[in-house]
Amino acid sequence: MSSPWSDPSTPTEPGAPYAGPPADPYGAAGAQYGPPVYGSTPYGGYPPPAYPPASPPATYGYPAPWYPPRRPPKPGGVIGAAVLAFVQGGVVAIVSLYLWFFASLADAALTEFDGSFTPASANALANEGTIVALIQLLSAVLLIGAGVWVLTTRSPAARRLLMAAHAVQVALALYWAVRLAVLFDDVADGGSLLAFAVLFGSGPLVSIGLLLGGAARQWFSPTPTY
Repeated sequence: MSSPWSDPSTPTEPGAPYAGPPADPYGAAGAQYGPPVYGSTPYGGYPPPAYPPASPPATYGYPAPWYPPRRPPKPGGVIGAAVLAFVQGGVVAIVSLYLWFFASLADAALTEFDGSFTPASANALANEGTIVALIQLLSAVLLIGAGVWVLTTRSPAARRLLMAAHAVQVALALYWAVRLAVLFDDVADGGSLLAFAVLFGSGPLVSIGLLLGGAARQWFSPTPTY
């Protein structure tokens, strides 16, 4: 048995007449405000809330480019040469004061207790000790002043002055080595003093070597590269 819906010749019954759009599901509120608006204004017709602008991305590298760059550190050889100058200057000053004190008493002491010295030779030895003590005191002042200048400037003249001050100390050490060898014929008597003279000149030699090093020469060069 065929269905009447599949037969095109079968007449259809008319349906119910159009009753208009369906009732508003939101009631009076829907009639007043209308349906919700979707799209670019999802907040009931109001613009979206404003957020603070995003912070700029973090930059890496030098943290404060407005600060001047840090100065390069002073080479250790320069600092070592200055420290040795201070130590040498202090030792020389103390030894010079003792030498001046003994030289002032040598004129009377040598003629009274040692018959090998005549009054003339004792007087000459006392004068020599006084002059050497004065020279050593001046050399100690030169050492300390040159050491301070080297630590506070990069002038090539400061490096040359400190080298000259240490060279004076080497010359004084050689003087004492020769003078003590002449005064003391017996090695047992003058051995300790000769050892002190050698030690007296070792510090300045080390300082001169440090100042001649490549780091010190570059630090005090007229056109430094760092």
